[in-house]
Amino acid sequence: MIEWQYKALETVAHIVNGFSFKSGDFAADNNIKSVKITNVGVQDFIEQTDSLLPSAFMEKYASYQVSSGDIVIALTRTLISSGLKVALVPHSFDKALLNQRVAAIKTNPELLDRKFLYYFFTSQMAYDFVKSSVNELMQPNLSIKDLKSFSIPCPTIEEQKRIVTILDQAFADIEKACTTAETNLKSARELFDSYLQQVFSERGEDWIVTTIDDLVEEKILDKPIDGNHGEMHPKKADFVDSGIPFIMASDIKDGSVDTTNCSFISKQQADSLRKGFAKNDDVLLSHKATIGKTAILQTDLEYVMLTPQVTYYRILNSEILSNQYVYWYFNNPTFLNEMKEYAGAGSTRAYIGITKQRKLKFSYPSLTKQREIVSKLNFMVTEIEKLEPVYRKKISALNELKKSILQKAFTGELTMSKGIAA
Repeated sequence: MIEWQYKALETVAHIVNGFSFKSGDFAADNNIKSVKITNVGVQDFIEQTDSLLPSAFMEKYASYQVSSGDIVIALTRTLISSGLKVALVPHSFDKALLNQRVAAIKTNPELLDRKFLYYFFTSQMAYDFVKSSVNELMQPNLSIKDLKSFSIPCPTIEEQKRIVTILDQAFADIEKACTTAETNLKSARELFDSYLQQVFSERGEDWIVTTIDDLVEEKILDKPIDGNHGEMHPKKADFVDSGIPFIMASDIKDGSVDTTNCSFISKQQADSLRKGFAKNDDVLLSHKATIGKTAILQTDLEYVMLTPQVTYYRILNSEILSNQYVYWYFNNPTFLNEMKEYAGAGSTRAYIGITKQRKLKFSYPSLTKQREIVSKLNFMVTEIEKLEPVYRKKISALNELKKSILQKAFTGELTMSKGIAA
């Protein structure tokens, strides 16, 4: 490890503490931007300008101006799980005024490279320093006093610039690799979504185009039934620790029904209810507030009880219609869009009752063709599920590599390995 000098931040940079502007100073029709604590994320400047300061403040508070490229750090909740709330001021906020609980750091270019300092603030060393400076039992705030005394590694300015050049290239390569992984995963999902849309819209001549209502009349489907309304509807006070699962829209997750972490009602109460008894292999569909979540119920219980948010669809003639096909049909964008139109989705009271549900269009091919479609869709989902952890692991490894490179950069190992002395 190369021995570097460490200096207090205030000896190599000018630190500006934000001014406590009054709430009445801000107005949408003013024209001077301010840097607030809400603008400072973890290595991310959030360019929101919901309110502005008067033009006259530019001269009056000139000492609180920031320049593009300045480092800003949040002094309230400086430390969060994902890192330090520190960012670079973008060009769009050049000459903005610094608000309270945000500090700006303007480096002396002869002593400290601005990008070098910014990279240091993103390192584990800086995170650990701040963590040691705050009371973890309280909100993790950073004082100006502690910020000024922040011990900064200070190799020669030439060495700092070499380190910045190496980090810029390394992080650009890491970012490119992360983007490629994300893009590949997104492309796989888009391919699946495209096929899901295509398979139900490009129907063959032998497909039957009908409605839910006709399927019920032909006794291919049982009448769709939701949970109990009005006085019959179980209340929160009725919930028990164990008993009959009481399924809400929120219990339908990723094509499955969560019968373990849901609410429960007693069997005695459930048996007294009029309807809503969903059984194994029923297809469930949410139709209130959260529209269009669907799953095939898998349970060893005699039944589970539905809330008024969820409808069950039960196959009566399995020689004509497959429940897995119904599940995938309910997931296709055309069906979901029609359902949401009926429901008034986007409103706070989005709802499609049983009567309107029965008007929904439904199309299907032969049972053999249904099974082919289901098999391909299930295969594609399985392949995507295999890909996702691979890409996530790769992205995680790249992020760990970034941390490792930063660690080496600020212990002198990064340039030492290239034969450069500090």
